[in-house]
Amino acid sequence: MSYLKNKIINDPIYGFIHIHFDIIWKIIEHPYFQRLRRISQLGLSSLVYPGANHNRFHHAIGAMHLMHKAIETLKSKGHEITEKEHEGALIAILLHDIGHGPFSHALEDSIVNNLSHEKISLMFMNKLNEIFEGKLSIAIKIFTKKYKKQFLHQLISSQLDVDRLDYLNRDSFYSGVNEGIINSNRIISMLNVYKNQLVVDYKGLYSIEKFIIARKLMYWQVYLHKTVLSAEHTLMKVLQRAKKLTQTGFEIFTTPAFKKFLFEKETINDFFFIKHNLLEAFAIIDDYDILTCIKNWVHEDDKVLRILSKTIINRKLFKIQSVNEEELHEKLSIIQKRASKKLKIFDNNLDYLVFPIKIKNEIYNFKENEIKFLNKKNTLIRLSEIKKEFSVNTENSNIIKHYICCPEDCIN
Repeated sequence: MSYLKNKIINDPIYGFIHIHFDIIWKIIEHPYFQRLRRISQLGLSSLVYPGANHNRFHHAIGAMHLMHKAIETLKSKGHEITEKEHEGALIAILLHDIGHGPFSHALEDSIVNNLSHEKISLMFMNKLNEIFEGKLSIAIKIFTKKYKKQFLHQLISSQLDVDRLDYLNRDSFYSGVNEGIINSNRIISMLNVYKNQLVVDYKGLYSIEKFIIARKLMYWQVYLHKTVLSAEHTLMKVLQRAKKLTQTGFEIFTTPAFKKFLFEKETINDFFFIKHNLLEAFAIIDDYDILTCIKNWVHEDDKVLRILSKTIINRKLFKIQSVNEEELHEKLSIIQKRASKKLKIFDNNLDYLVFPIKIKNEIYNFKENEIKFLNKKNTLIRLSEIKKEFSVNTENSNIIKHYICCPEDCIN
């Protein structure tokens, strides 16, 4: 096992973050990982919260730091975690988001089909495992939930993981929305393991309540802010329109790196991605490719693409109106007719400019993978069994909202 003594990163949230293993520093220095510096953590949220310009690189480093602290906590409570497992868990969380494309989720809903960032993350991890001669094998097993110590995977992906612990504080810091601030040190100190499952010491009950409430507030105040939704969905419509034009023979501007994806005739799903070995091509594209394209598309001949692109570049964002599900189709039809008349755009082309948005947000799942508390009698208590003590319950943990998004002068 190779250790590093003096490699540190100065993080605005945690201060100095120490890099504990040589292989981790090598992974951080690799171009695959450095690309995350050019992938925004919160998409276009900076159009609403100007400070929210942090990137996936920041988050990955921060989550790794919290993973180290969590492992040290579990070790201190007598749970055996070998140095190889420690290293593997740090690598797994470091790379958990490496598969994100430009603006984090934009490509998943426009250019590619049924190809999530989790699938691409695993492809990157497998490729890096080849490059570093098998040193990521344990990390991959932990990431894919195939390692014997299941609690290590739960630290990466569960309803209480270090991923969430980092992004809540980090996104709160950069957006300036204080409601998301949580005491991650307190929560981590309460972590424990019981029968191979990650649990929380019972005295950490109210810290977990604060964590769930903070997550709820961040979703409705930042992640699902109405103007953020408008910007994010307009970005998807820009890419969908650009893809549609290339599919029908139009030649539009693109960066060389993005051209392979934008002009591809076949559906880009996981099978196509693997068959044509697109990982290297994907590893080149980032936010700057998309922004460069959109800046040029404001001058394209296609009116729809031009309107959508100007909407983002000039921050003349579409208005978003909340509607009841029962009234959605009727109101959508009325607004589409009004928009068609004003914009002189007809038929299916109008769907890019006037469109419904459905948001389903589950703050906490009371049915699957529940957070469990370990009491002094060494018995487990599920959060659902004590939900009367919480501000979050089955009625308010799962919320669905419907909106209509369109140019401002088409609302009334």
